[in-house]
Amino acid sequence: MEGLGAASPCVLLPLDRLFEQRVATALRLWRGLTLRASGRDPAQLPPARRNRLALALRAFDGRLEKASYREIAEALFGAARVSERAWKTHDLRDRTIRLARLGFAMMRGDDRRLLLYPFRGRI
Repeated sequence: MEGLGAASPCVLLPLDRLFEQRVATALRLWRGLTLRASGRDPAQLPPARRNRLALALRAFDGRLEKASYREIAEALFGAARVSERAWKTHDLRDRTIRLARLGFAMMRGDDRRLLLYPFRGRI
């Protein structure tokens, strides 16, 4: 490898439940050392998950301010999407409630799970 000196660096990887992630990380390191594009970070939250967490925090903030689920849904998804007559059975009502519950769970400490993403089932 160019510019690394006489001794090439090496990586020691244990054959454990995180082996696949360790290999991906080692490959990213090698790509960076050889001045290639490192590629996607396997520990980065996917955009859909990031967006859901942001909505959950906004819903949680709304509940802290004593807003109704309907008011929160209008703020999150737009008033035009929230139907006047079918609110009790509207899918956005259920989604808003789930988002607020996720926000409360994160407030209680479940946000630490984010630190283990995507490894939480393997540790």
